[in-house]
Amino acid sequence: MQTLVICIDRDDDIGEKAKVLSPVIGREDNINAAVKLASADPEDSDTNTIFGGIKVLDDLLSRGIDAEIVTFAGDKNIGVVSDQKIARQLEVVLEKFDAKNAIFISDGAEDETLIPIVQSRIKIDSVKRIVVMQSQNLESTYYILKNAFNDPKISQTFFVPLGLAAVIYAVFLMANYPEGAVIGILAAIGLYMLYRGFGLDDIFATLGGNMKTSFYAGRMTFITYTAAVLICIIATVQGAVTLWAYYLNGGIWYYGLLTLVTVFINASIWLYVAAAFIAIFGKVLDIRISGKPIIHYTSPAFFVTSLGLLFWGATTYLLSISSVVDDTGVPDVGIQYFVYSVVIAVIVALVGVKISVIKEAKVKVELRAKGNNKKRDKK
Repeated sequence: MQTLVICIDRDDDIGEKAKVLSPVIGREDNINAAVKLASADPEDSDTNTIFGGIKVLDDLLSRGIDAEIVTFAGDKNIGVVSDQKIARQLEVVLEKFDAKNAIFISDGAEDETLIPIVQSRIKIDSVKRIVVMQSQNLESTYYILKNAFNDPKISQTFFVPLGLAAVIYAVFLMANYPEGAVIGILAAIGLYMLYRGFGLDDIFATLGGNMKTSFYAGRMTFITYTAAVLICIIATVQGAVTLWAYYLNGGIWYYGLLTLVTVFINASIWLYVAAAFIAIFGKVLDIRISGKPIIHYTSPAFFVTSLGLLFWGATTYLLSISSVVDDTGVPDVGIQYFVYSVVIAVIVALVGVKISVIKEAKVKVELRAKGNNKKRDKK
């Protein structure tokens, strides 16, 4: 056989609607499949694809070219599952027919995403798109929009802010305080944009995956990570309550934004440090239970301590020199706290660096030993 006419039904409409098993090989079987699909759903565009493939087949046969038509169907779960199913069917057909080239028939951009998969197994001479004249770009536009909204990153970016705004507005309306809706909506969307902008969604996704793995594996990190999350929430609430007390007392115009942010950090920093310590402790404990040395996994604790000292010392000094905050100490004492915290933070960080260097040196020694062992094995 010289040419294979390939029709693609990526979402398996012929299987789901017409109850036809794929691959569908031959002119008569494809006509029957197209008729069944048209009877089940007259609006399905895959019917036109199959009939378009039959027309191309007839043209090839009329010119004396040895050709055959095959319709491949994927799965309703469009993506990896459907594409792998089509790839397996294609390999089976190519084992049966020794085709030299192919003509790819599609009804739009969705099916044409399979071109690289088909092209990796057989040479494609031509791609023919079958489009209903009354709606030339409908299929492609629908596919683009559908894929865009199915993409979690795009859908979350688009729908979540709108959903937050709608919910917040409804809550304030129920509370008979519509004036606060604007403030609440702006605050929620602003926090969400910061959350996405700083990549915190990836961090929380990784944390959730680690907690799920730890839960099913019976590890201590599940408990310690949960405790760390709760402590972070408490730290945020404590900082927010302290900030809100200052805000109610004088407002942002009196204290200034920098002062209020400094108050929040100073009131919550050690709880954040405690949360990090608990998370690290759980990791170290699991490593210890597994029988591995734990010294290499303690270095993050030193860096967290250093950061905590730096933020606490800096915010304490800033509050001590603030002319609008009266209960934060004397400037001379504040500068002493800041200097001491910097010195201690540097010392603690150097200890962490030393442990990290020891870890890297050990890894290099292990890799070098493995390389030498491979060389001996080859000899």
